[in-house]
Amino acid sequence: MVALHADRLRVDSPNKFELKKWDPKDTHGVSKSDARDEMKQHVQQLANLHELLYAESRRALLIVLQGMDAAGKDGTIKHVMSGVNPQGCSVTSFKQPSATELAHDFLWRVHAAVPAKGFIGIFNRSHYEDVLVTRVHRLVPKSTWQSRFDQINAFEKILTDNDVCILKFFLHISSGEQEKRFKERLKDPQKNWKASPADFRERRFWDDYQTAYEALISRCSTKDAPWYVIPSDHKWFRNYCVSHVVVKTLESFDMHFPKVNPEVAGMEHGGNKPGKMSDAT
Repeated sequence: MVALHADRLRVDSPNKFELKKWDPKDTHGVSKSDARDEMKQHVQQLANLHELLYAESRRALLIVLQGMDAAGKDGTIKHVMSGVNPQGCSVTSFKQPSATELAHDFLWRVHAAVPAKGFIGIFNRSHYEDVLVTRVHRLVPKSTWQSRFDQINAFEKILTDNDVCILKFFLHISSGEQEKRFKERLKDPQKNWKASPADFRERRFWDDYQTAYEALISRCSTKDAPWYVIPSDHKWFRNYCVSHVVVKTLESFDMHFPKVNPEVAGMEHGGNKPGKMSDAT
């Protein structure tokens, strides 16, 4: 079995980052059968590690998923997080801002969705839409979206300084694979409700989005909050990679269940035996 090296997915040299050098079909020598076997282990490991995270309540994990339409953000959440207790996990999808949200700074609605300590939070799209869509469709001046790179880095630094671990995944698919998935959606009665004319219109801006993604990864892959570029033309490999990184990250926390409260521990020595009510009552 070929072991996956997560550092090969992480963008450690952002100043030299070029998206064209990352093959969306690459499987890093990992076979489909091996990935599926290990993926099953990851699901169970993640469930156990999530329980530890919740019990300790010392830190939070924020998972950011970005990618072109049909890259598999929903599918990644469904498969990777299938064993996680929903009581300790939240998923936030950032759609077009409401009037109230537009009346605040662009990070206002994002900060409110950051997971509390002990929880896992997943962003299905995120604050990075404000340097993607706004740039591609020229919704704000260039000076505005350019200044947001530094604001995002400062925001994420605040989070990591306050015990929020951030994992950012760019689900990287090819234009041909996206077109294939769009057509498959139209043919499948269980999926064609997802199809939207806007999806096909956005394909005209493919190159612009690739340029925008390259810029944001270059500007915002930091030591404390790095970007991982996940080859996603193969869904099974995409799920395997994300689960691998999440599990390895949680394992690195070296978590332990808290020791029992001394008062509670004493209950087993007779403190919990039923007693006689006093005469005063």
